[in-house]
Amino acid sequence: MAVSNQSDLAETSRLEAFSDGVFAIAITLLVLELHAPVLSEGRRLWPALLHEWPQFAAYLASFAVLGIMWVNHHSMFRQIERTDRGLMFLNLFLLLWVTLLPFPTSMFAEHLKDESINAHVAAAVYSTNLTLAAIAFSLIWWYVLRNHLVEHQLTKAQLRKSVLRYSLGTLFYAAMIGISFLSAKVTLLIAFLLAMYYAFEQLRTRD
Repeated sequence: MAVSNQSDLAETSRLEAFSDGVFAIAITLLVLELHAPVLSEGRRLWPALLHEWPQFAAYLASFAVLGIMWVNHHSMFRQIERTDRGLMFLNLFLLLWVTLLPFPTSMFAEHLKDESINAHVAAAVYSTNLTLAAIAFSLIWWYVLRNHLVEHQLTKAQLRKSVLRYSLGTLFYAAMIGISFLSAKVTLLIAFLLAMYYAFEQLRTRD
């Protein structure tokens, strides 16, 4: 992509406000999938709640993913000084996977305890969603560095290093797709651990 013309540049505040709203809606939709267990006569609540652990586990993992994704989105745009149409479309590409996440989360939770292929397929769909979101994040960071929407003095080698360092988690997300067909439960655990990895500041314009 070519370097943006000065006339095409704009402040990032509207893009950030729109993105914040989308993140807020997506993270709210997650909790709507949690329901109180229906108790038959004589059944105790505590065992019934324990029986619902897949819903709580999937919710916790996806809440961590979206929450930390929002924090890193904020950190990223704190460094971005201006935006252009290319960045807006890349940001929309990211938000596509943000808004979709409640769907595979619900499906994953529903089949997490299954021993059938359904659990593996649900885990693979969930992993694919996270992989595409991670790719979108990396594309945004690459784009803003390459088009100098972030003020930096990086050489081409340093620019590649910055993008690759941030994109490392994307490889693990992609690996999760394969792991999904071995163990759905391990896949969910890895998703949570990767969210913790991204909780640390990974976006740098200098070493």
